[in-house]
Amino acid sequence: MSRHNWRGIAAGAALALGLTGALATASPTERPDTPPGLDDPLELGVEILLEDLDRLEGQRVGIITNPTGVTSDLTHIVDALIAGEDEGGYDVTALYGPEHGVRGGVPAGAYVESYVDERTGLPVYSLYGPTRKPSPEMLADVDVLLFDIQDIGARFYTYIWTMFYAMEAAAENDKQFIVLDRPNPLGDRMDGPVLDYPELSSFVGLREIPLQHGMTVGELAQFFNGELLQTPADLEVVQMSGYDPGEIVADWDMPWVLPSPNIPTRETALVYPGIGLIESINVSEGRGTTKPFLWFGAPFIDETESWALAEDLNARGLEGVTFRPASATPSSSKHAGQFSGGLEVHVTDPAAYEPLRVGVHVLDALFTHIDEVDWREGEGCRTPEDRCWIDLLSGTKDVRAQLEAGVAPDEIVAGWDSELEAFAALAEPYRLYDDQHPGRGRH
Repeated sequence: MSRHNWRGIAAGAALALGLTGALATASPTERPDTPPGLDDPLELGVEILLEDLDRLEGQRVGIITNPTGVTSDLTHIVDALIAGEDEGGYDVTALYGPEHGVRGGVPAGAYVESYVDERTGLPVYSLYGPTRKPSPEMLADVDVLLFDIQDIGARFYTYIWTMFYAMEAAAENDKQFIVLDRPNPLGDRMDGPVLDYPELSSFVGLREIPLQHGMTVGELAQFFNGELLQTPADLEVVQMSGYDPGEIVADWDMPWVLPSPNIPTRETALVYPGIGLIESINVSEGRGTTKPFLWFGAPFIDETESWALAEDLNARGLEGVTFRPASATPSSSKHAGQFSGGLEVHVTDPAAYEPLRVGVHVLDALFTHIDEVDWREGEGCRTPEDRCWIDLLSGTKDVRAQLEAGVAPDEIVAGWDSELEAFAALAEPYRLYDDQHPGRGRH
């Protein structure tokens, strides 16, 4: 596909994709000055690729991305690669959108449509809808698939399963698959149950990894290729430079681009793996408020109960967090338009905060103090045979059974130790960065 006026088309691509940031009218590899005290600045996989576009020479390139696929100066990968076509001797021929779409504005769980981008003429194929695995027809005009999406570090965040399916399709259709690596917002900290496969396999957890998996998307791709894919893909991971796997999102010296509509801030990314478990009950997890996942509540929680919840949770010895009674009226999702009592979550020490431990304690406190709290399926989630949302999110039926039996939250959390140790050993050969010693929740 020829690009006679690539600057104008790249500008149109930015508008069409709803992206913010400078276009690739300057060198795509320009970087801001190194911050004081940092000798080796973080260089993302996309930035390493843009320094060596020759590796794409002669290829028809498809890009799986969303608004997070940007360089440190906020140039989007689509703009940068279209701008570099003449230099690299390749053609960008297709785009592929995960949950929330390439533009990132589609609500959670909503169908994402395929379409033709009017500005660039590129087909944009949906990978979240009836087709989650690229079909041979979707791949007919590409030789190589690039994956460049910011993950959150939680198994139930669907982008990693879009990558899994795309790798599977690449292997089946003889296409190369290149992952442009990005940091894990939770570093290499691992926690939670390993998914019970195949019984609880779903698009919020296809295969057997921990809920908080502690790997970058590049490391996950290597793990998928070596352990889970029946036919390995022709995989290349473009590693980051200067990445410290012990750092978490609070340490990043780079702009935050929200990876989905309800992860607007770095703090949200920290709490999501644990507070996200509230999706499984009839309490709002904050969708439709200004504090998604940093507030939770329901119309049946009154002021007295809010204070009781806060006092209980603040007395439980949960490091790095304080809970404050707060009310909100969600504009969408659960309890839309209903004034609701609840709590705001304030992360006071990101390094000490343990998302999964906090999440289990919050569920326990809600069931303890609020009679109306129930699993979101209600009567449809009563027996061990039921396949409930809490089971799919946690990856096991044990969490539901233990909470219902009154097992102490810290005992539930401690029960994951042996499977986490086994997974850490299995994943070790696929680690890409130095000095990785992943541990429970935090270092």
